[in-house]
Amino acid sequence: MKKRLLLFVIATLLVMPTLSWSKDKDDVLANHHEVKHVIFMVPDGMGLADVTATRIRLNTISGAPLAFETLERIGYERTFSEKNTITDSAAAASAWACGEKFVNNEICLHADGRPNNPTLLELAQQHGWGTGLVATQTITHATPAAFGAHVAARKCEEEIARQYVQVTQPDVLLGGGLKKFDGTSTPPSGCPSNSNLLPTAATNGYTVVFDKTAMADAVNAGAKKLLGLFADSSLTPEFQSAIRPPGQPRLPEMAAAALAIMEKHRTGFFLMIEGSLVDSGNHAENLDFQFGEMVAFNESVQLVLDWINASSERREHTLLIVIPDHETGGFAIEGTEAPGGEPLGFFVPAWAFPPISPSFPEAHHTGTDQPIWSSGPGSEALGRAIDNTFVYSVVKAVIE
Repeated sequence: MKKRLLLFVIATLLVMPTLSWSKDKDDVLANHHEVKHVIFMVPDGMGLADVTATRIRLNTISGAPLAFETLERIGYERTFSEKNTITDSAAAASAWACGEKFVNNEICLHADGRPNNPTLLELAQQHGWGTGLVATQTITHATPAAFGAHVAARKCEEEIARQYVQVTQPDVLLGGGLKKFDGTSTPPSGCPSNSNLLPTAATNGYTVVFDKTAMADAVNAGAKKLLGLFADSSLTPEFQSAIRPPGQPRLPEMAAAALAIMEKHRTGFFLMIEGSLVDSGNHAENLDFQFGEMVAFNESVQLVLDWINASSERREHTLLIVIPDHETGGFAIEGTEAPGGEPLGFFVPAWAFPPISPSFPEAHHTGTDQPIWSSGPGSEALGRAIDNTFVYSVVKAVIE
């Protein structure tokens, strides 16, 4: 009898963690029908060392936190893709957008023919929400594409542009990539080509703009759908602001325009805002490049926080998520370890993975887990260690 009781106690103890997690998971995925706004902000390629370095350069070693560091909760995510320890942006964003693991290069579409889930943007549309995508890369680049398109290869940006304009039709599309829409680019091998999509966009209700003045005018005129294409490819990096075309907007300006249109959707909205070029700065192993993009992203987060905090209704009904897709370059903060070796407020930067060869000069992505900052109803589910696919379940629960 005692032996049987002992075995029962041991079995119960072994099962308890599983039962606890199952109940906890059910609790955190409970529908939050009070959510009306989901704002999903992505600093592409940003690791935790980038955050530390930016905080030091902006506010000194003991200074104030960055805007996203003030959010209620912090957790972290595993980022591996279906077949790789190291994900690319396509598979990482697709894991969030569709809640499944994908092979690198796939955009919410399994090349082997398996069915895929609808994206979070498509789910939001099914529930009558407004939707928007904002990026400093081409708006057809991997991260925004994962929310608004389904293609087997991320390189097929002309096809992604076609799906935006003719199929998913997000209410707001702001970023670079004019050549992907106007029929002047030559698609990579294996990708379909496009005719000029801009007339089709206008027919489908978009106000099409090419500079920040026209963007502001469209917002002030009450545009309901806005397609803003502000460069042939990516926008100008912040550290090269001296050569930025006068009419080209910065990320905070695009974020403000998107919010102004999104807030008119009384049912709710889903808005993805990407600081795309943090990734480019780390690929280039250029500290000034990285810092400029981090500052612009942080300004955008502060703008979103100001928008949320402008009313109690927004504070009560907005889920804000700040989440990088992967770390790029193995950026680190190093020092001499000698007493007094680095004055407070300075550091020695390093990238852990130097270029492989002169013919391939970029640093690569890494496989480290990535931090997640969040606030608002539903964010309690993200203040823990999760897989990146779990983000889909959390956001799906608050949309539905």
